Amino acid sequence: MKTREIGGSLTSGVPDTNRRGFSRRSVLAFAGALGAVTPFGVLGAARALTAAGRGSLPYLPGDPLICRAAANGEELQGPPHQLKLAWNANAACTVAAAVAKERGIFANHNLDVEFFNFGGSTDQLLEAIATGKADAGLGLALRWLKPLEQGFDVRITAGVHGGCIRLLGAKAANIDNLETLRGKAIGISDQASPAKNFSSIFLAKNGIYPANLLALAVDKGEVQALAEIDPLPYLWLKDGKLNEIATNLSDGFADRTCCVLAIRGSLVRNELPVAAALTRSILEAADRVASDPADAAAVYSGYGGKGSVEDLTAMYRSHTHHNHPVGPTLKKQLVLYTDELKAIHVIKPSTDPAKFAERIYLDVLS
Repeated sequence: MKTREIGGSLTSGVPDTNRRGFSRRSVLAFAGALGAVTPFGVLGAARALTAAGRGSLPYLPGDPLICRAAANGEELQGPPHQLKLAWNANAACTVAAAVAKERGIFANHNLDVEFFNFGGSTDQLLEAIATGKADAGLGLALRWLKPLEQGFDVRITAGVHGGCIRLLGAKAANIDNLETLRGKAIGISDQASPAKNFSSIFLAKNGIYPANLLALAVDKGEVQALAEIDPLPYLWLKDGKLNEIATNLSDGFADRTCCVLAIRGSLVRNELPVAAALTRSILEAADRVASDPADAAAVYSGYGGKGSVEDLTAMYRSHTHHNHPVGPTLKKQLVLYTDELKAIHVIKPSTDPAKFAERIYLDVLS
């Protein structure tokens, strides 16, 4: 279970970065009116999507043509193919990688995968993948889409699961629904966090939008709600002081993926069967998390995951590790996320969501 680390510098490691404490969290307040909820299509399970989600692999000018037939073979020949996978051991949503390693799924696909516990920014992570310091990475779409807009040579190949972002309200402040959030301050881990982006999108769709009340919230020293990714918010709910207002499975987000797998562009172009094997391994491991959450919890605990195995098992049951889209379904979700991030001024107004999704996604399975 030993992992190497890459952090703020792309050439040297840094110590494992712990999740920031609440006292260091920035604060965001929400008030006003905007938007409406839009329903979205239903996604299938991974195996059905792998078989049915047939999409063309877009050709990028200057890229060598890719042989599609090479990806369809289930077995890689020769000695195990060595890969470096960047992940965050503190994030419960990356558990499929740990399950794939510890339960022999990578090995069954003839892969020898080394983990990099990444402690730097998402921009640095994507640069590390694009430049070959890592071969692939797992992370949340709502954090990755903005830096991917810069043009990193990294391609998303699959969604992994949904349901790990939670918006919680303080019982002491009587925050138990969306209406009671109006004008209140929400604590976030950082201004680019996926929880901040999801909360902004979700509240905008429900008639509440971000307002700059940061100074007032700081002066009062008050935070009435918080948004964060599991496992911490799930565990905080057990204290009995917070209400769950929403998750990224609420309303029209029920079928969305939040965590995605992305692979170095040159690896996809030059070793497509390896990229396909890695993608299949992660999806197979996600299926195992869905079918045996207790085993996934035990694996995650072995990597230092916070919480008891019992609590983590219940948390994984609340996620959708059985729902990991590929092909046109995932591409549609990336379009939707890009549209929504444009609406809250994260993605540039000039970015075309459909063209952007076409550029950052590759179907390596069909």
